[in-house]
Amino acid sequence: MANIVETAVSAGSFNTLVAAVKAADLVETLSGPGPFTVFAPTDEAFAKLPAGTVEELVKPENKAKLTAILTYHVVSGKHMASDVVGMTEVPTVQGAKAKISTEGGPKIDSANIVKTDIVCDNGVIHVIDAVIMPPQ
Repeated sequence: MANIVETAVSAGSFNTLVAAVKAADLVETLSGPGPFTVFAPTDEAFAKLPAGTVEELVKPENKAKLTAILTYHVVSGKHMASDVVGMTEVPTVQGAKAKISTEGGPKIDSANIVKTDIVCDNGVIHVIDAVIMPPQ
């Protein structure tokens, strides 16, 4: 079984996320023992951001902001969808709590959770259709 980063790379729909993880020097962390739960935005989710956002975020001078955004998508521990839907919020690695709701389908903050329970050897990935931003 592959780790979270290897799974994201092989899926082919997380190229922007993988590039951002590399730019933030988080590959080693997310390849580590974990376990982690990652709410992973697809390439289409990143494409919904205002033009130029991703290009700005991956610049070295914006590494702290990029790291904060990415770690807001990560929760310590392995939380399968059946666990997540019973929660009202999850404590992210970034430090803030993301809201979970099931009204109108499962969501984390304003992103829809579109695919769940992609099991990796160091955690689980849930696919989301938008990039979520930590509170300012």
